[in-house]
Amino acid sequence: MRVYCLTKCTAALAVLFSLSQSSLFAQNLPKSDNDSFDIEPPLLVEPWEQEPRADESDQDAPETELDVAKLGKRLEAAKKDATTATRLVKNGILSKAEAEQSALRVIRLESDLAKAQMLAAAEQVAAQKSCLAAGEATQAEVDVAMAVFTQAQGAAQNAEENYRKAQLENAALNLSRQRKLFSLGSAHKSDVARAEEKLANLKQTDQPR
Repeated sequence: MRVYCLTKCTAALAVLFSLSQSSLFAQNLPKSDNDSFDIEPPLLVEPWEQEPRADESDQDAPETELDVAKLGKRLEAAKKDATTATRLVKNGILSKAEAEQSALRVIRLESDLAKAQMLAAAEQVAAQKSCLAAGEATQAEVDVAMAVFTQAQGAAQNAEENYRKAQLENAALNLSRQRKLFSLGSAHKSDVARAEEKLANLKQTDQPR
């Protein structure tokens, strides 16, 4: 039982270290120039996501720990895809819209990872409290787990706010693009209407409750 508690405490510290190493990607969201507009090339290379193959050594790991590990790998892969997309835009191979979607996907995965880390930290708190009740942990160990959870909770909230902001910016960019394309005869009125509706829906759901 004591070994179990020490293991859980170590996992809690690992979550804390993971949180301190993560960085948000929102500022790298591609921006459009409102004073100039070019018809973008069609998508020739479509970003895809390769699901990492499950490691047999992870078979006995708790589901939340597996989720954190998997999301971390997916986030790193998404960051590489976003970097590649930016380069392909400069080479005229990929459209700006696709690069924006790649950047937005990174921000979404950062939010998903932060939520998973928060849930993992919550499990550590529950485990340490159980160990404390059984006399197999100290209050100091519970306090460490609580500190990790508090930090993870704040990080998850910030990541979610960052994702919502990025969604709004992306939808606004898309609406501006569709309007310009429509004025040039390269888009339909329905395309503009859909872009307007999406932005309006995001603004509505973003209102404080």
